[in-house]
Amino acid sequence: MKTYAFAALSADKPLVPFSFERREPRPNDVVIEILYCGVCHSDLHTARNDWGWTNYPIVVGHEIVGRVISIGGDVTRHRVGDHVAVGTMVDSCQHCDQCHKGEEQLCREGNTQTFGGVDRITGAPTMGGYAKHIVVREEFVLSVPAGLDLAKTGPLLCAGATTYSPLRTWNVGPGSRVGVIGMGGLGHMAIKLAEAMGARVTVLSRSPAKAQDAKELGADAFLVSSDAAAMKQAASSFDLIIDTVPAKHELDPYLPLLDIDGTLCIVGQIGPLAEMSSLPLLLGRRRVAGSAIAGIEQTQEMLEFCARKNVLPEVEMIRMDQINEAYDRLERSDVRYRFVIDMATLKQSQAEKA
Repeated sequence: MKTYAFAALSADKPLVPFSFERREPRPNDVVIEILYCGVCHSDLHTARNDWGWTNYPIVVGHEIVGRVISIGGDVTRHRVGDHVAVGTMVDSCQHCDQCHKGEEQLCREGNTQTFGGVDRITGAPTMGGYAKHIVVREEFVLSVPAGLDLAKTGPLLCAGATTYSPLRTWNVGPGSRVGVIGMGGLGHMAIKLAEAMGARVTVLSRSPAKAQDAKELGADAFLVSSDAAAMKQAASSFDLIIDTVPAKHELDPYLPLLDIDGTLCIVGQIGPLAEMSSLPLLLGRRRVAGSAIAGIEQTQEMLEFCARKNVLPEVEMIRMDQINEAYDRLERSDVRYRFVIDMATLKQSQAEKA
């Protein structure tokens, strides 16, 4: 089926209107009209080939919220008219041990990414959510619970799932002591989710400039990591630290903050970190771990949790034709805390003129 979008045609050019063919729906497919799509740092990195693996042209976007407009004959989980969501993956092998456990993001054969992946049947490149429509197999289509604001749900599919998963993995609940390093798209969701789980939440930042913002997001405390005396006093005071910093950085200042058997979980940086001393790990039986997104079952659980607790991201709504300006602002960290594209502003005429 033909649809239209905004696409990156090369690393050094702005996104432009674009039309392309989605695959013909299969019996187990859901066809979705996209209503909103969040803007993730991964979109920017992929569009500009910062990781070195982008193939052009590409339509990015993996924080998708929409309405079902048709279903295949074998589909049982969704109906026409349902509000649904699609996150960072659209397929997996479905037969390995991890898929059977509901951990499709850890599929032994590799999950199929929403954009920049390869369709497991046709071999065609997958295209993401900066488009009017998307076709996804039903197992990877999530139900949006009643009561969630559709315009704000998109970032939950990535930033929400990415921070919810380690909070659940390390059993965060009432009385847990959680630190959050960084307060961008991921960090602000980690604060909100941990607070909603009943944890005592502390934001760690190099300067006190964001202390008031952290409090407004629900944090109980603010720790200035450049304050040596404050950091020393905070030694062994966290059960879990969620590290959302999306750049190379040092872990050594943060490891002594973990209590015995505490964990620092990296969810932000994809790539190298600064050299690290093992001393705090050995002396405190502390751990450094990593986590990426969540399985479909846990992502659905997260959406239900957010609906019950009224947890939603802070968003700025933009038009589709403002995406390049949004990318420039994203690079400057000039967003509080997530952009969302109103896909009603994507016009077919834009693509037809391209």
